[in-house]
Amino acid sequence: MAEAAEAAEAAETRRSPRQLGELTGVYDFLEEVRLRPGMWVRHRSLQHLDSMLTGYRVALGVHDIAEPFDFWNPGGAQRPFSEWLCRRLGRESSLGWATEIEREAERSGRPAMEMFFEFLDEFRGLDHQPHAAD
Repeated sequence: MAEAAEAAEAAETRRSPRQLGELTGVYDFLEEVRLRPGMWVRHRSLQHLDSMLTGYRVALGVHDIAEPFDFWNPGGAQRPFSEWLCRRLGRESSLGWATEIEREAERSGRPAMEMFFEFLDEFRGLDHQPHAAD
């Protein structure tokens, strides 16, 4: 009986996918990926997600849109999520956040996409202010 109530509550809190025109930034996009990762990211690969985010950042630059963006900045500038992740994992890396999370997931036997969203939630929960795109 309790399981049925929990399932009903989970169904109520689960939101529906949104149209692209309803999204207001990269974190809205990432919430859509969280909702349906298999639809957005081939093989649920963080390498593919990283490539998508790079394309997102390039589009911001092409269209001269200043949006907070914590995943990539040109010219070796600050990459807040990557830097935070290295501190969080207690190691330095030049391989990028996607590779490091995939390695961590393999070590722990967990899905990398799930681990990415756990790290992302932790990163965002640390009173973190997104950085403007350059």
